[in-house]
Amino acid sequence: MGGMNNRERIARNFVKRYGRKRLERLIELLHEEVSGQAIADEIGVSRERVRQWKNAFVQRFSYYSVYPEVQSVLEDA
Repeated sequence: MGGMNNRERIARNFVKRYGRKRLERLIELLHEEVSGQAIADEIGVSRERVRQWKNAFVQRFSYYSVYPEVQSVLEDA
């Protein structure tokens, strides 16, 4: 498994231990912004472990989107 990065290794270890469906479920819960404690309770691990997985598996993006009515003002010029 040469060349495997740390995130991939962690994901593969997760799948070996908990299964692919559980990884899909974890990512779904993270996407839904379910609390770390609720995720930990569902999977049966510590909240700290969930935090580590969160850091390894997903990244959060924040962005601003202009409201359509403001965009129309910009386009009127």
